[in-house]
Amino acid sequence: MTELIREIEQADIPKIAELMTRVFGDGDYRQISRLGGMTNHSYRVIRNNGKEYLFRLPGEGTEKLIDRRDERKSTELACSLGIDSELLYFDDDGCKVMTFIKDPQPMDEAVMRREENIIQAANIFNKLHNCGVDTGVRFEVFEMARLYEELIREENVALYSDYEEIKNTVMEIKAEVDKNGAPQKVPCHNDSLIGNWVLDRDGRLYLIDWEYSGMNEAMWDLSCLSIEIDHSPEEDRLLLETYFGREPDVSEKKHFIAAKVYVDYLWTLWGLTRVPFDGKFMQDYADERYERLKGNIDKYRELV
Repeated sequence: MTELIREIEQADIPKIAELMTRVFGDGDYRQISRLGGMTNHSYRVIRNNGKEYLFRLPGEGTEKLIDRRDERKSTELACSLGIDSELLYFDDDGCKVMTFIKDPQPMDEAVMRREENIIQAANIFNKLHNCGVDTGVRFEVFEMARLYEELIREENVALYSDYEEIKNTVMEIKAEVDKNGAPQKVPCHNDSLIGNWVLDRDGRLYLIDWEYSGMNEAMWDLSCLSIEIDHSPEEDRLLLETYFGREPDVSEKKHFIAAKVYVDYLWTLWGLTRVPFDGKFMQDYADERYERLKGNIDKYRELV
């Protein structure tokens, strides 16, 4: 794996130098270092003048799943709201250059579960969801799920033996949640995993990487964060109470659990689409989400 990463980095450096020339007029740099990420190739670049930037090259196969022009719209909105750092360049292929967030602190679930960071995250979502902007970018969860199913079958990746039964249950839950009308669509990030949060040296939290952002129901973002950070019930309570400014009612709590089901349903299928490109790592990712999905179906049924 280390050798493969080295090969990728060597192939990417000329691309980064060319992109640097497009943005800054020259390809001079002091240091380039690879950053983490599940599908794209992201780098921290220190220019000769000491200024630091994030360079993102799109990963193989992502053109089938992501409209980069839509991603740009949401990225521009996030930057204008101060949720993400400054955007300098974004082309139609998905190459992106941003100001690097200063002295990012090591991030893990424990850091994100700190009370002050849960509160910051809730306030970031509140600011995004209530900004009043319609980006025109659609994030239709169940349409995307159908697309992912098609890609999975095209690539001859195996679905789970009980998949159709679980899918029917997910749709039954959605019908119950939507019985009084589908939730309002607002700008959402839609993919708030731990790698998409950055805490700077002053303790300010940023939400980055807007590949899957678009108009969606607000509860998706809250549920996605809870899943990704592995919140306790107490941490979920703090998240929801901060977001709403009050204690949520029973219907809101049920919607929160239902959205957890939707999140894992969609990203299970997404993970399976990546198996031909990323192998066992993505199969394990999908398997873990699928098991948690079934657990949250049980939790939804327990709420009255």
